[in-house]
Amino acid sequence: MTRRAVWPLILVWGMAGQAMAAQPAPSVPAAGPDSISALVGRLSIERYKADIKALTQFGDRRQGTKRNRDAINWIEGQLRNYGCPTARFSYVYDPARRVRGAVPANGEFAVGGGRPRGFRRPTAPNTDPNAQPDPKLRQLDSELAPPGPREEVYCTKTGAGHPDEMYIVSAHMDGIGYGEAANDDGSGTALVLELARVLNGPGVRTDRSVRFILWNNEETGLDGSRAYVAARRALQGKEDPPHSGRYPEPKWLGVIQHDMVMFDHGMPRSDGTVSRQQRPEADINVEFQAVSRSAAQSQALAWALQKADEDYASDYPAVVGPHMTNTDSEPFQDIVASVSVRENDRGTQIGNGWDPQWHQPTDLYSTYSDNDFRLGLIAAQTTLAAVARLAGASLTARPK
Repeated sequence: MTRRAVWPLILVWGMAGQAMAAQPAPSVPAAGPDSISALVGRLSIERYKADIKALTQFGDRRQGTKRNRDAINWIEGQLRNYGCPTARFSYVYDPARRVRGAVPANGEFAVGGGRPRGFRRPTAPNTDPNAQPDPKLRQLDSELAPPGPREEVYCTKTGAGHPDEMYIVSAHMDGIGYGEAANDDGSGTALVLELARVLNGPGVRTDRSVRFILWNNEETGLDGSRAYVAARRALQGKEDPPHSGRYPEPKWLGVIQHDMVMFDHGMPRSDGTVSRQQRPEADINVEFQAVSRSAAQSQALAWALQKADEDYASDYPAVVGPHMTNTDSEPFQDIVASVSVRENDRGTQIGNGWDPQWHQPTDLYSTYSDNDFRLGLIAAQTTLAAVARLAGASLTARPK
């Protein structure tokens, strides 16, 4: 089916999807408005900033390096501290045997990435260590990565009513560019950590399971998430051991990926520079892929996030777009509802200069303002409210 033929169907799906997505699944006890507000109120801008700052101690966290492994250990420690049972997924990264469909080496966008408009300033990852003026950071980021074994960490909040079904809330923790990878993707990783903390907090119950995954090898072409899908897809919803009530891989109901959620300063000027100030009309982009096999379900999930933002976010509207691409929800998009939450449209804006820190030595914690960090926290409010509705979250007791 051509993209032109798909669009009339998508418009019909969208009309039904808005109505569908605003409601939780029929068999799930709806989270009351007070419960959702209380959960959103437990998010902390100071904790969010502290987690990003802590992640930057590991430099750019390039996959396969000691700094990457150290960061995985730190993330796992945080999740355990929140009372969320952790596990690791292991795979082998071999660029000579890439999974089909990986991101092209030349940086071109996958099918469905949208057509750029307006001023264009194409960008590419920095590969020059000497572009980093800080000698300590330059040294920290100096180790390169050979092929070999890799790991990524996750934890699971088990559903009290339907432990065999789950929503995946994710971000990638690796980075490149000889900076600190503060925004790409420290901002998304810290968001997932905050949601894991809140949903595993005192008195929180969910009817369905929620898994928090921090992907590795995103920067090499989504290899970590592709390996996970290839290995775990067939295990969905199966009890192990049989009749135990335990589901190592609950059935996937939806995937919500977070990748760069802090910087929305507008289009590059005619000289290629970007404003140092966040634009007044900053927003949160929620993207699905219109040419995927799960387009209808994915659009409904996107509208669920938009509705959650409208109802519970303290600022910054969410906008829905059809061009999800080059992100760790992509390997899921033909299987289950999949969306990406980010600062700008990935296919038409990020790759054309809207974020000058993308894969650059300037992606440092010190680069971002309080308004930038706040945009990331509002994205966390949006996803938390949506997941609370969809997974049937409730508060059974108030913390003392």
